[in-house]
Amino acid sequence: MNTWQPPEETPVYLFLGFLESGKTKFIQETLEDKRFDSGENTLLLVTEEGEEEYDPSRFKVRRAFVEVLNGKEELTQEHLSALQKKYQAERVLVEYNGMWMLDDFYEAMPEGWMLAQVMTFFNSSTFLTYNANMRQLTYDKVQGTQMVVFNRFPADADKMAYHKVVRGITRRADIVYEHPDGKADFDDIEDPLPFDINAPVVEIEDRDYAFFYRDLSENMKDYIGKTVKFKGLVATNKRLPPDNVVVGRHIMTCCEADIQYSGLACILPRQMDLKTRDWIEITAKIQLMKHTIYRGKGPVLVASAAEKCAPPAEQLATFY
Repeated sequence: MNTWQPPEETPVYLFLGFLESGKTKFIQETLEDKRFDSGENTLLLVTEEGEEEYDPSRFKVRRAFVEVLNGKEELTQEHLSALQKKYQAERVLVEYNGMWMLDDFYEAMPEGWMLAQVMTFFNSSTFLTYNANMRQLTYDKVQGTQMVVFNRFPADADKMAYHKVVRGITRRADIVYEHPDGKADFDDIEDPLPFDINAPVVEIEDRDYAFFYRDLSENMKDYIGKTVKFKGLVATNKRLPPDNVVVGRHIMTCCEADIQYSGLACILPRQMDLKTRDWIEITAKIQLMKHTIYRGKGPVLVASAAEKCAPPAEQLATFY
């Protein structure tokens, strides 16, 4: 009888990308590196089979076990927990199917599994086509990653098109271009914000709200105490005080299916009798405060000026 119990925290190394993107090669080389052998039982979960196959005889990680999932129906907490217990795995590597959405994996993660590293791989010769035709899948694999690797990248190719796609999704991920000769270089293209964050009043143009909202979410400490000015769409709630509203815009990150309202709590300078879907132009200082809409602390716009205004010509905010 197997009485082994998993550790309180199991580190998970997640490798993302489409077929023939280089995931298998990278994982094989990782398991061939004796520096990755920490003495722990390591479970490699494979959710798709490409042209390359694993060669466990070359692994330097001595206690590594490869398990192939036979379809998405096996992507469940119960099955993954059973596999962890079967191999007494203390860490997990996952080669994830590029056609599956990541939420399916996150929902299937057993209790105690914690993401330690997320890397995304793309074949540079097919990436732009994949992005044009399957934008939602590309976005899904890039939005939370720590590193994007473009394999088989020609030494003389223009990096800007690839850079723009990644930076349109996240500013956090490192970008690496790996060339056919094995050499690699990091993306060093400067990507300044489309507004001056150090201005006395940070003016956010209509076309730049998506960038502002994302950068605020990712680098909140840089915005606390700053004064901003922008036009926003109002949302009201009867549970809020009469001088409190939410101000934001609808943002499309990758396609029409993921359009969502992204707003911030706002304390108006006076009661204005605003209604949901009114547009206002506000000047406000961003403060980190407790607020009902956050169920705790969050960025609150403490407005010094607010006036109703006409809707902008382009009401939908995007990263394009």
